[in-house]
Amino acid sequence: MDHSLRAVLFLAALLVMTSVNAADNVLLIQLQAGGGFRVWHTEGESQLSDDEVMALEVTARPGGGEVTPTSAGPARVHETGDGVTISLSEAKRDKELLIDRDDCNHVRVWHSAGATNLSDDQIAEIFMSALPGGGKRIIVGDYYVKAFITKLGATVTLWPVPARK
Repeated sequence: MDHSLRAVLFLAALLVMTSVNAADNVLLIQLQAGGGFRVWHTEGESQLSDDEVMALEVTARPGGGEVTPTSAGPARVHETGDGVTISLSEAKRDKELLIDRDDCNHVRVWHSAGATNLSDDQIAEIFMSALPGGGKRIIVGDYYVKAFITKLGATVTLWPVPARK
């Protein structure tokens, strides 16, 4: 195998490993009726295009709309008190997506499963730090965290604390 092909294959493998091991950098934390929290991730295994999400969104019903085929498998859309969710029965881990819209009405999709895993105590600490304009930056585990109150819950930005020299 020639050196240039080997270099290309190495770089491709490196990109795949980096994307697989990359942690979410934004989470959505919702307070649940029973006092616990539901955490949504910006990145997840189940991927739908914006066009698919918008087409599914109009089928939402309180008990769940009709099952619709999608590129991620069969989907059923539910209208809940927490927003509109897409259930993907054949997904391995990322079985639910939450539809969100920004101030410009652009679709944003939150995933039920992602790479960032925090303890219940860490999630509670982050949620309590959230303010409408953004709470103080805090350190939680290996992350700096800044949390904002939004219409769906607390949107949280995480970034690594630099290693001390």
